[in-house]
Amino acid sequence: MKFLVDFFPVLLFFVAYKVYDIYVATAVAIAASFIQVGAYWVKHKKFENSHLITLAILSVFGGATILLHDETFIKWKPSVVNWIFAIVFLGSQFIGNKTIVERMMSKSVTLPAAVWLKLNMSWVIFFIALGIVNLFVVYNFDTDTWVNFKLFGMMGLTILFVIVQAVYMSRHMETSNVENE
Repeated sequence: MKFLVDFFPVLLFFVAYKVYDIYVATAVAIAASFIQVGAYWVKHKKFENSHLITLAILSVFGGATILLHDETFIKWKPSVVNWIFAIVFLGSQFIGNKTIVERMMSKSVTLPAAVWLKLNMSWVIFFIALGIVNLFVVYNFDTDTWVNFKLFGMMGLTILFVIVQAVYMSRHMETSNVENE
């Protein structure tokens, strides 16, 4: 369910683009992101940092797209968001005792410290690469292709990456020493 909530603005952007155009889709995505952040607040009485980062960048780049009537800004947004996430994940290795991946998952998974570090760095590399691939699509394909890539390509690559990480994690999970007594 969280997966659908996180992609709510992207899905509405896609639908609005197919029905109208990039500018209406951008306005819809901004509104959907505000709704997403507000609904999360109402339900949990706190904000999720990833939603706030996305909302801020979407408001700036989406606002520039609408005000300047230039779709380049909204097309750059996924790259900027991914690169900010890369910086956050990289920075987490130097702030506190745990990487951001370990902070998010250590309650349900036990892994050696070196594995947490590798997982975190793989996310850093993934976010950087996804930002670069987005710009490749932006500058080498038309807007229709980019919109399809934004929804299906980026989501597909992210799901594939998560699966690869899950397999890697399963090879390194520490098992409990408790036997049937």
